[in-house]
Amino acid sequence: MTIRNTVEADLDTILALIEQKSVNTVTVERYRDYVARGYYKHDWTWVVEENGTIQALSIWWGVPGETHPFSIDGLYYAGEGDPVPVWTELLTYAVASRPADAEPPEYHFFLDADWQDKPDVVTALQARSEAAAAVGMTGITDRLRYEWKPEYGLPERSTRLKFEPADDEAFVDVFVRVSQGSLDSGTAREIARLGAEGAAREELAIYKSMPGDRDWWRLAYDGDGELVGFEIPSANAGGPVVGYLGVVPEHRGRGLSDDLLAEITHQLAETGAEDIRADTDFGNVPMAKSFERQGYRKFAVRRVLAFPSN
Repeated sequence: MTIRNTVEADLDTILALIEQKSVNTVTVERYRDYVARGYYKHDWTWVVEENGTIQALSIWWGVPGETHPFSIDGLYYAGEGDPVPVWTELLTYAVASRPADAEPPEYHFFLDADWQDKPDVVTALQARSEAAAAVGMTGITDRLRYEWKPEYGLPERSTRLKFEPADDEAFVDVFVRVSQGSLDSGTAREIARLGAEGAAREELAIYKSMPGDRDWWRLAYDGDGELVGFEIPSANAGGPVVGYLGVVPEHRGRGLSDDLLAEITHQLAETGAEDIRADTDFGNVPMAKSFERQGYRKFAVRRVLAFPSN
């Protein structure tokens, strides 16, 4: 058994395996598009080959220009029998190839809201989860996925907050303040790994690397001129997204997340957005309720497998 990166000559086999959609994120169209745009690369895609035949494939997603990928988008198997041991070897090799100081990778699944009622989906998810757990990805977070479309109606824009642009250091400061007591599991993991300021600077770098316009970002102030939070409208490879919003601890409990979300929605709608996507952790009930109050509708679940923070 040999594990190697893919090459151009593997394309037909890769595309044939991608047709095994199962719980994998990748489609043939997405694969071609993301290769062209740099989100998928041969250096970030590995196969298990036996006697000259590809038995298994892992496709990873990353940010163009980065040296290593961030998350697994698909695991495929063309062999006979149990795929879990082969996938485990494949993931072990890929994880070991990362720099020691690289951010720990994740495995993302995009599931229908009723996925638990579909036995084939449950089975496919279980096998891949076992392989991920075998290499240390034992943390499980379910994120509710919401979307806004023009036909849902624009939420009422805030009349109690003023929104102003700010430089990167101001956003680092407010990221740190908002992270205190955050209900977001990803934020908690990054703080455990990097500390509050380190996590804030990494978040800033991630959002600056996204296709969304940095000029859209705003700090939010109340009528007394006091900083209450921030909002980041953005975009990813799939289109416009609610990037990040947060309220500083001393101003929580006033429903200000509604104001921040409404502002993001208006800003993106003004750019012509026809579909705005957003995620929040299953356990972040206040944010989920805010999405629903502002006219967003739940359409799916994102399951994230990750290395535990300690």
